[in-house]
Amino acid sequence: MYLTWFNYYKTIPKIHRYSLGQKIDNFLIETISAISTASFADKDKKILNVSDAIQNIDTLKILLIILWEAKSLNDKQYIDLSVRIDEIGRMLGGWLGQLKKQNSPIKSGEK
Repeated sequence: MYLTWFNYYKTIPKIHRYSLGQKIDNFLIETISAISTASFADKDKKILNVSDAIQNIDTLKILLIILWEAKSLNDKQYIDLSVRIDEIGRMLGGWLGQLKKQNSPIKSGEK
């Protein structure tokens, strides 16, 4: 996803590249960092890091819409990035659900 974004980032008009484009770039890097940290963190910290990554993904979706509506991304670029970011969001949501299930005080079969 990041490599795809980086290729598009270079083509964004300067008026948006160094403002909104830079903000999107920063959120992507923060998301990569949160995912990396979560993969090596203790169980109690994993949920926090995965939640942070999901929050970043949700913000990225909005920022990409703004960039597209400002005509700094064409339809193909926007669709390409949106499909990738949606898939990442689904994967993170599944990971968070699994973490919550594993950390639940009620184990399967107990009531």
